[in-house]
Amino acid sequence: MTDHLQRVISEDGRFFGLACVTTDLVAEACRRHDTGPVAAVALGRALTANALLAALLKDDQRVMLKFEGNGPLGKIITEGLCSGELRGYVAHPHAHVPLKNGVIDVAAGIGKAGFLTVTKDIGVSRNYEGTTRLYTSEIGEDVAYYLAESEQIPSAIGVGVQVNSSGTIVCAAGFLVQSLPPSDEALIDSLESNVNTLGSVTSFIQRGKTPNDMLEILFGAIPHKTLFQQPLRYQCSCSQNKMQKALLTLNKDDLIKLKEEKPDGVEVRCEFCANIYLFNKSALQTIIDKL
Repeated sequence: MTDHLQRVISEDGRFFGLACVTTDLVAEACRRHDTGPVAAVALGRALTANALLAALLKDDQRVMLKFEGNGPLGKIITEGLCSGELRGYVAHPHAHVPLKNGVIDVAAGIGKAGFLTVTKDIGVSRNYEGTTRLYTSEIGEDVAYYLAESEQIPSAIGVGVQVNSSGTIVCAAGFLVQSLPPSDEALIDSLESNVNTLGSVTSFIQRGKTPNDMLEILFGAIPHKTLFQQPLRYQCSCSQNKMQKALLTLNKDDLIKLKEEKPDGVEVRCEFCANIYLFNKSALQTIIDKL
Protein backbone atom coordinates (compact mmCIF):
# COMPACT_ATOMS: atom_id res chain seq x y z
CA MET A 1 0.00 0.00 0.00
CA THR A 2 1.37 3.42 -0.98
CA ASP A 3 2.00 5.73 1.96
CA HIS A 4 -0.81 8.23 2.40
CA LEU A 5 -2.87 10.09 4.98
CA GLN A 6 -6.61 10.64 5.16
CA ARG A 7 -8.51 13.24 7.19
CA VAL A 8 -12.19 13.29 8.17
CA ILE A 9 -14.39 15.56 10.28
CA SER A 10 -17.67 14.88 12.07
CA GLU A 11 -20.70 16.52 10.50
CA ASP A 12 -21.21 18.69 13.60
CA GLY A 13 -17.57 19.83 13.44
CA ARG A 14 -16.74 18.68 16.97
CA PHE A 15 -14.33 15.89 16.07
CA PHE A 16 -11.80 15.33 13.36
CA GLY A 17 -9.53 12.43 12.70
CA LEU A 18 -6.49 11.48 10.67
CA ALA A 19 -5.08 8.09 9.80
CA CYS A 20 -2.04 7.15 7.76
CA VAL A 21 0.20 4.41 6.45
CA THR A 22 3.92 5.28 6.60
CA THR A 23 5.62 1.95 5.86
CA ASP A 24 7.68 3.02 2.87
CA LEU A 25 8.89 6.35 4.25
CA VAL A 26 9.85 4.77 7.57
CA ALA A 27 11.71 2.01 5.73
CA GLU A 28 13.56 4.66 3.68
CA ALA A 29 14.54 6.57 6.84
CA CYS A 30 15.82 3.42 8.50
CA ARG A 31 17.74 2.40 5.36
CA ARG A 32 19.44 5.77 5.15
CA HIS A 33 20.45 5.74 8.81
CA ASP A 34 21.21 2.00 9.05
CA THR A 35 19.10 1.70 12.21
CA GLY A 36 18.99 -1.24 14.56
CA PRO A 37 15.58 -2.62 15.63
CA VAL A 38 15.08 -0.31 18.63
CA ALA A 39 16.02 2.83 16.71
CA ALA A 40 13.90 1.70 13.73
CA VAL A 41 10.73 1.41 15.82
CA ALA A 42 11.38 4.63 17.75
CA LEU A 43 12.22 6.68 14.66
CA GLY A 44 9.30 5.15 12.76
CA ARG A 45 6.83 6.05 15.48
CA ALA A 46 8.19 9.60 15.65
CA LEU A 47 7.95 10.05 11.87
CA THR A 48 4.38 8.72 11.86
CA ALA A 49 3.35 11.03 14.70
CA ASN A 50 5.01 13.92 12.86
CA ALA A 51 3.04 13.12 9.70
CA LEU A 52 -0.21 13.35 11.68
CA LEU A 53 0.69 16.69 13.31
CA ALA A 54 1.95 18.17 10.05
CA ALA A 55 -1.39 17.41 8.42
CA LEU A 56 -3.04 19.80 10.90
CA LEU A 57 -1.11 22.70 9.34
CA LYS A 58 -1.60 24.45 6.02
CA ASP A 59 0.29 25.70 2.95
CA ASP A 60 4.08 25.47 3.46
CA GLN A 61 3.97 25.22 7.26
CA ARG A 62 6.07 22.61 9.05
CA VAL A 63 6.42 21.03 12.47
CA MET A 64 9.45 19.48 14.16
CA LEU A 65 9.42 16.95 17.01
CA LYS A 66 12.42 16.43 19.27
CA PHE A 67 12.41 13.59 21.79
CA GLU A 68 15.39 13.89 24.09
CA GLY A 69 15.65 11.47 26.99
CA ASN A 70 18.38 9.87 29.07
CA GLY A 71 18.27 6.55 27.21
CA PRO A 72 20.88 5.06 24.83
CA LEU A 73 19.12 6.26 21.65
CA GLY A 74 19.87 9.88 22.49
CA LYS A 75 17.72 12.46 20.76
CA ILE A 76 15.25 11.72 17.98
CA ILE A 77 14.38 14.60 15.66
CA THR A 78 11.77 14.52 12.91
CA GLU A 79 10.31 17.20 10.68
CA GLY A 80 7.17 17.19 8.57
CA LEU A 81 5.58 19.55 6.07
CA CYS A 82 1.88 20.00 5.53
CA SER A 83 2.48 18.77 1.98
CA GLY A 84 3.41 15.32 3.28
CA GLU A 85 7.20 15.43 3.14
CA LEU A 86 8.92 13.86 6.18
CA ARG A 87 12.49 13.46 7.34
CA GLY A 88 14.20 12.52 10.60
CA TYR A 89 17.08 10.85 12.39
CA VAL A 90 18.08 9.24 15.68
CA ALA A 91 21.35 10.18 17.36
CA HIS A 92 22.49 6.61 18.09
CA PRO A 93 20.92 4.31 15.48
CA HIS A 94 22.71 1.18 16.69
CA ALA A 95 21.84 1.47 20.38
CA HIS A 96 20.79 -1.85 21.90
CA VAL A 97 18.10 -2.34 24.53
CA PRO A 98 16.97 -5.76 25.86
CA LEU A 99 13.49 -6.92 24.91
CA LYS A 100 10.73 -6.37 27.44
CA ASN A 101 8.33 -9.31 27.60
CA GLY A 102 9.48 -10.24 24.11
CA VAL A 103 8.75 -6.78 22.70
CA ILE A 104 11.09 -3.96 21.61
CA ASP A 105 11.33 -1.53 24.53
CA VAL A 106 11.16 1.93 22.95
CA ALA A 107 10.65 3.64 26.32
CA ALA A 108 13.92 2.23 27.64
CA GLY A 109 15.66 3.28 24.44
CA ILE A 110 14.51 6.88 24.77
CA GLY A 111 14.75 7.01 28.57
CA LYS A 112 12.08 8.04 31.05
CA ALA A 113 13.69 11.36 32.03
CA GLY A 114 13.63 14.02 29.35
CA PHE A 115 11.50 16.28 27.20
CA LEU A 116 9.43 16.45 24.04
CA THR A 117 9.79 19.74 22.18
CA VAL A 118 7.38 20.63 19.37
CA THR A 119 8.42 23.50 17.08
CA LYS A 120 6.01 24.90 14.49
CA ASP A 121 7.02 27.11 11.59
CA ILE A 122 3.75 28.72 10.51
CA GLY A 123 5.25 31.42 8.33
CA VAL A 124 5.51 34.22 10.87
CA SER A 125 8.66 35.94 12.13
CA ARG A 126 9.01 33.67 15.14
CA ASN A 127 8.46 29.92 15.41
CA TYR A 128 6.04 28.56 18.00
CA GLU A 129 7.72 26.19 20.47
CA GLY A 130 6.21 24.08 23.23
CA THR A 131 7.92 21.65 25.60
CA THR A 132 6.58 18.98 27.95
CA ARG A 133 8.26 16.33 30.03
CA LEU A 134 8.29 12.85 28.55
CA TYR A 135 5.13 11.09 29.71
CA THR A 136 5.78 7.41 28.97
CA SER A 137 8.54 7.69 26.32
CA GLU A 138 6.42 5.51 24.01
CA ILE A 139 6.11 8.35 21.42
CA GLY A 140 2.35 8.27 20.87
CA GLU A 141 1.41 8.84 24.49
CA ASP A 142 3.97 11.63 24.73
CA VAL A 143 2.47 13.46 21.76
CA ALA A 144 -1.05 13.07 23.18
CA TYR A 145 0.19 14.42 26.53
CA TYR A 146 1.81 17.38 24.78
CA LEU A 147 -1.40 18.21 22.90
CA ALA A 148 -3.43 18.09 26.11
CA GLU A 149 -0.96 20.06 28.22
CA SER A 150 0.43 22.65 25.80
CA GLU A 151 -2.43 23.10 23.33
CA GLN A 152 -5.36 22.06 25.57
CA ILE A 153 -6.74 19.74 22.89
CA PRO A 154 -7.94 16.31 24.10
CA SER A 155 -6.49 13.79 21.66
CA ALA A 156 -6.27 10.07 21.09
CA ILE A 157 -3.25 9.00 19.10
CA GLY A 158 -1.85 5.64 18.13
CA VAL A 159 1.37 5.01 16.21
CA GLY A 160 2.92 1.65 15.49
CA VAL A 161 5.88 0.13 13.68
CA GLN A 162 6.45 -3.57 13.13
CA VAL A 163 9.87 -4.97 12.25
CA ASN A 164 10.94 -8.49 11.41
CA SER A 165 13.74 -10.44 13.08
CA SER A 166 16.38 -8.72 10.94
CA GLY A 167 15.09 -5.24 11.82
CA THR A 168 13.45 -4.60 8.43
CA ILE A 169 10.28 -2.50 8.48
CA VAL A 170 7.17 -4.62 7.85
CA CYS A 171 4.48 -2.04 8.55
CA ALA A 172 4.07 1.47 10.00
CA ALA A 173 0.82 3.34 10.56
CA GLY A 174 -1.01 5.67 12.91
CA PHE A 175 -4.09 7.70 13.74
CA LEU A 176 -5.04 10.89 15.56
CA VAL A 177 -8.51 11.90 16.75
CA GLN A 178 -9.17 15.27 18.38
CA SER A 179 -12.15 16.79 20.16
CA LEU A 180 -12.90 20.48 19.71
CA PRO A 181 -14.86 22.55 22.24
CA PRO A 182 -17.53 22.30 23.50
CA SER A 183 -16.78 18.75 24.66
CA ASP A 184 -19.39 16.02 24.38
CA GLU A 185 -18.45 13.46 27.04
CA ALA A 186 -20.77 10.77 25.64
CA LEU A 187 -19.17 10.99 22.20
CA ILE A 188 -15.69 11.08 23.72
CA ASP A 189 -16.49 7.86 25.60
CA SER A 190 -17.71 6.34 22.35
CA LEU A 191 -14.48 7.29 20.57
CA GLU A 192 -12.38 5.84 23.37
CA SER A 193 -14.29 2.58 23.08
CA ASN A 194 -13.70 2.56 19.32
CA VAL A 195 -9.97 3.09 19.85
CA ASN A 196 -9.91 -0.04 22.01
CA THR A 197 -11.86 -1.93 19.34
CA LEU A 198 -9.31 -0.95 16.68
CA GLY A 199 -6.41 -2.50 18.57
CA SER A 200 -2.93 -2.56 17.02
CA VAL A 201 -2.66 -0.20 14.04
CA THR A 202 0.02 -2.32 12.38
CA SER A 203 -1.99 -5.53 12.74
CA PHE A 204 -5.01 -3.69 11.33
CA ILE A 205 -3.15 -2.50 8.23
CA GLN A 206 -1.51 -5.88 7.70
CA ARG A 207 -4.97 -7.39 7.40
CA GLY A 208 -5.33 -5.44 4.16
CA LYS A 209 -7.17 -2.51 5.72
CA THR A 210 -6.67 1.16 4.83
CA PRO A 211 -6.49 4.48 6.71
CA ASN A 212 -10.09 5.05 5.62
CA ASP A 213 -11.11 1.73 7.20
CA MET A 214 -9.33 2.81 10.37
CA LEU A 215 -11.28 6.06 10.55
CA GLU A 216 -14.56 4.24 9.90
CA ILE A 217 -13.97 2.14 13.01
CA LEU A 218 -12.77 5.08 15.10
CA PHE A 219 -15.78 7.26 14.26
CA GLY A 220 -18.26 4.40 14.32
CA ALA A 221 -21.81 5.75 14.38
CA ILE A 222 -20.63 9.39 14.46
CA PRO A 223 -21.63 10.97 11.09
CA HIS A 224 -18.53 12.24 9.31
CA LYS A 225 -17.15 13.22 5.93
CA THR A 226 -13.76 13.04 4.22
CA LEU A 227 -11.81 16.30 3.96
CA PHE A 228 -8.78 15.17 1.97
CA GLN A 229 -6.32 12.42 1.20
CA GLN A 230 -2.65 13.06 0.43
CA PRO A 231 0.49 11.04 -0.31
CA LEU A 232 3.33 10.86 2.21
CA ARG A 233 7.02 10.44 1.40
CA TYR A 234 10.48 10.65 2.90
CA GLN A 235 12.16 13.72 1.45
CA CYS A 236 14.94 15.93 2.73
CA SER A 237 15.38 19.62 1.98
CA CYS A 238 19.17 19.55 2.17
CA SER A 239 21.30 20.82 -0.73
CA GLN A 240 24.86 21.80 -1.63
CA ASN A 241 23.91 25.43 -1.08
CA LYS A 242 22.53 24.78 2.41
CA MET A 243 25.64 22.85 3.38
CA GLN A 244 27.77 25.75 2.14
CA LYS A 245 25.80 28.06 4.42
CA ALA A 246 26.54 25.70 7.29
CA LEU A 247 30.26 25.89 6.56
CA LEU A 248 30.00 29.69 6.49
CA THR A 249 29.07 29.58 10.19
CA LEU A 250 32.53 28.19 11.02
CA ASN A 251 35.47 30.30 12.06
CA LYS A 252 37.69 31.40 9.14
CA ASP A 253 40.81 30.00 10.76
CA ASP A 254 39.09 26.63 11.22
CA LEU A 255 38.15 26.53 7.54
CA ILE A 256 41.71 27.34 6.51
CA LYS A 257 42.95 24.52 8.73
CA LEU A 258 40.37 22.13 7.20
CA LYS A 259 41.53 23.05 3.73
CA GLU A 260 45.15 22.34 4.63
CA GLU A 261 44.40 19.05 6.44
CA LYS A 262 41.97 17.72 3.80
CA PRO A 263 43.67 18.08 0.39
CA ASP A 264 40.97 15.93 -1.26
CA GLY A 265 38.20 18.10 0.09
CA VAL A 266 35.76 18.07 3.00
CA GLU A 267 32.67 15.88 3.21
CA VAL A 268 29.61 17.32 4.94
CA ARG A 269 26.92 14.83 5.93
CA CYS A 270 23.26 15.78 6.35
CA GLU A 271 21.98 14.51 9.69
CA PHE A 272 18.44 14.08 8.39
CA CYS A 273 19.03 12.00 5.27
CA ALA A 274 22.71 10.96 5.43
CA ASN A 275 23.47 12.48 2.01
CA ILE A 276 27.12 13.53 1.71
CA TYR A 277 28.23 16.74 0.02
CA LEU A 278 31.84 17.20 -1.06
CA PHE A 279 33.60 20.57 -0.99
CA ASN A 280 36.95 20.46 -2.75
CA LYS A 281 39.84 22.86 -2.11
CA SER A 282 38.52 25.35 -4.62
CA ALA A 283 35.05 25.33 -3.10
CA LEU A 284 36.52 25.75 0.39
CA GLN A 285 38.62 28.69 -0.79
CA THR A 286 35.48 30.31 -2.20
CA ILE A 287 33.81 29.96 1.20
CA ILE A 288 36.89 31.31 2.99
CA ASP A 289 36.96 34.32 0.68
CA LYS A 290 33.40 35.17 1.71
CA LEU A 291 34.38 35.48 5.39
